[in-house]
Amino acid sequence: MKKRAFIIHGFEGSPDESWFGWLKRKLEENRFTVEVPAMPRPRKPNVYEWVSHIRKVVDVPDKQCYFIGHSLGCITILRYLESLEKTERVGGAVFVAGFAENIGLKDIRGFFQKDIEWSEIRKHCKKFVAINSNNDEYVAEDSGKIFGEKLGAEVVVINNMGHFTIEDGITSLHPVLDAVLRISD
Repeated sequence: MKKRAFIIHGFEGSPDESWFGWLKRKLEENRFTVEVPAMPRPRKPNVYEWVSHIRKVVDVPDKQCYFIGHSLGCITILRYLESLEKTERVGGAVFVAGFAENIGLKDIRGFFQKDIEWSEIRKHCKKFVAINSNNDEYVAEDSGKIFGEKLGAEVVVINNMGHFTIEDGITSLHPVLDAVLRISD
């Protein structure tokens, strides 16, 4: 079965931003089928719409599915993993500039109305990597630690990457490619 990767953008994001196209090409060179879906209403995101959209794009999840989230895309992936059926499993997830609590944005409150079910997530996925920057203006450098504590994620902090956006000059992101290739081996 072919490996599949799903790159999930964040708040106010789109599939064409920053490093997503670069990562898609690199993963395809490594024999992945890659989707970068446009999430519904990115300026007014709704957790139920976003999780439903991932469910539709993925169709049947399996151990050859890998998820890469940026910013709000990370909590969306967590919420998707919580929603999987008892026997469904995926291969792994990489969280870039991820956070597990509201970072003060009114428009994303709905993603945090209930506690994250960490134990449920671990039942569906065993391999995680959290990548953060030491100078992200939105997400604290140590935000990845909770993914390490709750999910056993490998936690990586990279210097001077900001929020990993085009505004920060980021058009390629080798640590993310390396993480996906490592957890999918």
